[in-house]
Amino acid sequence: MELIYEKSMAGRRGVRLPASDVPQARALPPNLQRSEPAQLPELSELDVVRHFTNLSRRNFSVDTNFYPLGSCTMKYNAKVLENAAGLFAHAHPMIPLLPGGEKLAQGGLAMLHDLAGLLAEITGMDEVTTQPLAGAHGEMTGIMLVAAYYKAKGNRKKYVIVPDSSHGTNPASAAMVGYEIVTIPTAPYGDMDLEAFKQAMNGEVAAVMMTCPNTLGLFNPHIKEICDIAHSHDALMYYDGANLNAILGKVRPGDVGFDVIHVNLHKTFGTPHGGGGPGSGPVGVKKALIPFLPLPRISKDSAGGFALLQENPQSIGRVANFFGNFGVMVKAYAYIIMLGREGLIKVSEQAVLNANYVMAQLKDYYDLPYDQSCMHECVFSASRQLKQGVHAIDIAKYLIDQGYHPPTVYFPLIVKEAIMIEPTETESKETLDAFIAVMREAAELAEKDPAALLQAPVTMPVTRLDETKAAREQNVCYARW
Repeated sequence: MELIYEKSMAGRRGVRLPASDVPQARALPPNLQRSEPAQLPELSELDVVRHFTNLSRRNFSVDTNFYPLGSCTMKYNAKVLENAAGLFAHAHPMIPLLPGGEKLAQGGLAMLHDLAGLLAEITGMDEVTTQPLAGAHGEMTGIMLVAAYYKAKGNRKKYVIVPDSSHGTNPASAAMVGYEIVTIPTAPYGDMDLEAFKQAMNGEVAAVMMTCPNTLGLFNPHIKEICDIAHSHDALMYYDGANLNAILGKVRPGDVGFDVIHVNLHKTFGTPHGGGGPGSGPVGVKKALIPFLPLPRISKDSAGGFALLQENPQSIGRVANFFGNFGVMVKAYAYIIMLGREGLIKVSEQAVLNANYVMAQLKDYYDLPYDQSCMHECVFSASRQLKQGVHAIDIAKYLIDQGYHPPTVYFPLIVKEAIMIEPTETESKETLDAFIAVMREAAELAEKDPAALLQAPVTMPVTRLDETKAAREQNVCYARW
C-alpha cells in the first residue's frame, strides 16, 4: 500500500544522521530485512516545527484559557511540579522488581510510601495503595476490596446502592465486580432521598457509593446518619473522591464513616488532567480492609529502608503494572508538601468561594434547580433558554467563539439542560468576571437573536460537527483542516 504524506516534498531533509559507529556482528535474517526502503516523509526542520507549533495553537488547555469543566477540576498546574517529576525521569519502573532492585529504588519507594501516608492522613484512612491508574480504576479496585472482604467473612452480599446523581462510573464499577445496582433518587433538597435510602437498606447490601459533595455541588447534611445506617446493616461506605477538592482540610471522609475511598490525584493534587490522561486513582481503606490491598505493598523495614511485600493470600492481587502512574504521583507529592496543611485548606476555601461567586452572578440569567449555597461547583439549567429554541449545547458552542472551554453540559442527568461550572481555586476574580459577562451575553442573545447561538462556533477551523460520527470516524488528515 502506497503511503501518502500530505506535506512531504521530495528532496527536503531536516536532519542528517551520522554513520553508525556500532559494529554489526551479523546481518539480520532475510525475513526481518526490508525489501524496499522505508517510505518516510521528507520535510525540512522548519516544516516540522511550524506544523507541530500550529497544531499546538489549535489545542485548548488550562495554560491558554479558562477551563470551567464541571466535575473535572481543571485547575492550573504549577510548572514546578513538572520539574519535580523530571527528577525521577531516569528511574526505570522495573528496577524495584529486579533481584536486589529494591536497594536501587529506595528514593522512589520512599516517595510512594510518604505519599500514601499523606493521602491517608488527608482522607482519614488507615492505609493507601497507589497502584490504580485512574479514578474509575480506583473505583473498581475499591469495590473489588469490598467483595474480597465479604468473601472472607462468608457473607452473601448482592447489592450496591448508588444515588442517581452519581458519576456513571460508580454503577459501572460495581456491576463489573458482579453486584446489582440499587439507584436512590435525589430529593427536592438536592441530595440522596434519605427516606428512600432507609427503605432500600438491608442485609444484602455490600456497599453504598457516594460522592460528597455530590455532582450538584451540594454537601449532604445527612452523611453521618447515612454512614451509621449502612454500618448497622453490615454494609461498607465507599467515597468517590472526585470532588475532594471542595473539602480539603475541612472534612476527612474516614472521620465521617467512610471505609473505602479513591482519590483522583489528577484532579485534586495538581497534575494535568484531560486529553485522555495521565490519571491516578490511589485507594485508601480502613483497617479491616488492609489485608485485601493489592500487591506488592511498600513497607518500612527495621533499618529505616523500604521493602516490597509480595505475598498475601487474601490480597486481590496486582491491579496495575509497577506502582501506578509514577510521574503523576511525584507531582501530587510535591503539590501536597509545597502547600502544606494550611495551603490545602486555602485551596478548598477558594474553590468554594469562586463557585458561589459564579452562581450568585448568573442565577438571574439561568435557572438554578437547587437554589442554595454550593461547594466547588454550581449547576444551572438552560430550560429558560430552551423556550427560545436554544439548548445548553448551543451556549457551550458560543463560549468556544469567545475563547472559553465550555462547562460540562447535560450532566448530571437529573438536571434538564444542565450546565455545570467548576471554576476551581486557581482562577482570579478578573477571569471569573470576564467569563460571567460572556455567559450573560449568551443568555441575552438567546432572547434577542437565538439564531446566532445556533450557528456557533463560527471562528474555529471546524464549526458544528456530527459529534457522534466525529468520535467514531476520526479523520486527522492535514488536508481536511
